[in-house]
Amino acid sequence: MSTVPKTQFSGPDLCKMSAHEVVAFLKAKKVSPAELLDACFARIEAVEPQVNAMPTICKDRAYAALSAVEGASMLAGVPMGIKDLTEVEGVRTTMGTLGLADQIPTKSDPLVTRLEANGGIVVGKTNTPEFGAGGNTFNAVFGRTRNPWDVSKNAGGSSGGAAASLASGEVWLSHGSDLAGSVRTPAAYCSIVGLRPSPGRAGGGPGPMKFHTEGVQGPMARNVRDCALFMDAMSGFDPASPISFPQPSQSFFETTQRPAKGYRIGYSATLNGFGTISPQIDAILRGALDRLAKNGAEVEDHCPDLNGLDQTYRVLRAMLWAALPGRAPEALTQHYKATLKGNISVGQNLTINDVYDMQLTRSAIYDSMIGFFDTYDVLACPVVGIEAGPVEEEYPIIGSPGPDADYLDWLRYSFLSTTTGLPAMSVPVGFTKDGMPVGLQIIGKPRGETELFQIARAIEIEMGGPFGPIDPITK
Repeated sequence: MSTVPKTQFSGPDLCKMSAHEVVAFLKAKKVSPAELLDACFARIEAVEPQVNAMPTICKDRAYAALSAVEGASMLAGVPMGIKDLTEVEGVRTTMGTLGLADQIPTKSDPLVTRLEANGGIVVGKTNTPEFGAGGNTFNAVFGRTRNPWDVSKNAGGSSGGAAASLASGEVWLSHGSDLAGSVRTPAAYCSIVGLRPSPGRAGGGPGPMKFHTEGVQGPMARNVRDCALFMDAMSGFDPASPISFPQPSQSFFETTQRPAKGYRIGYSATLNGFGTISPQIDAILRGALDRLAKNGAEVEDHCPDLNGLDQTYRVLRAMLWAALPGRAPEALTQHYKATLKGNISVGQNLTINDVYDMQLTRSAIYDSMIGFFDTYDVLACPVVGIEAGPVEEEYPIIGSPGPDADYLDWLRYSFLSTTTGLPAMSVPVGFTKDGMPVGLQIIGKPRGETELFQIARAIEIEMGGPFGPIDPITK
């Protein structure tokens, strides 16, 4: 196992506790929701200048919400962050774009309503790239979010603010969303746990396209059990979301009390040459898998046929961008960054045959994954193949620089889960020689979050996690 960097945490003791521990304290009346808010806002004030994870704070709204919290509710008054792509009634919601810099919604997203009904208290909005387009979290409204493990590095994207807020101890739970690894990449880069759930598990995707399954919302937390608790609070059927489905009979949190044993992992470092990985990241992931194998897991190098994945994913993504931000009025589009405009342009220039081909290839890839699961419980692969880069760098160039360089190339490991609708999780498993976190991605069976949580918990135990929260590190 790679060496865990020496870290410090100078925040309130409450902020260092796990979310599930805090919930137990709340229900036993060992601490009050108001005391949690006090600790939360004190920590935010202390570290925000270093990380810029949660630029919008709604302190008055949070304290006002205390009167509605029931101690017996699922979250019982735990403070949480909401990504700035998702609307919260009365709270500035910018989508990371100048044209919406002053937008204040009059109604919350249904998922926010569900979380608040389950005892969560919204304390602020976490930073995101413009409309979530990008693997590095920055925008023209709030600037750059920095990685707590090295504030000169990026925190991933597009849920970078959520991940950095967790790693630095600002909140116990933070909401994210995922289209091209937007939950998974920040989780890996900030050494926290992030789940891209099955479409419909946490209601619908953010925005007005109720039937699309590519962009989903999901839980982010400092450890697997907290992530499972947050997933419980997000789950459930909502008639307003046509793809949503009921909660399972047993809570995800309860299932994490029984970590998996004897599970079968198929590992692919490159997904049949689809992705690019550094030798160091591959060595860290293989070292983690070797430890799992020595303690009962079955691990083999294997990957199903994923032919056509790149074009299939890109068509799905481009359709979404063209249909939503691509149809916005000029008052918004005039501010868009170049990469967002590029995404929209691709979508606007698709042919109907591109859509036909995408649907057929998507189904073939799904069938290939179903065949893979006849032998294996999860497919393991990198979250990203390189460590976090400089915060000023919008995206790294994978392969040869030039006119064909693509800002999505370094995020290729995220495409498979999005294309097939399979749940995928990033679990911390180590650190590079420079002390930067590395996550292992595990992709599960259809609607297989229960098994995924159990395997993730077994990995977490074996690797000695969780590894935070920490005081932001300046190197």
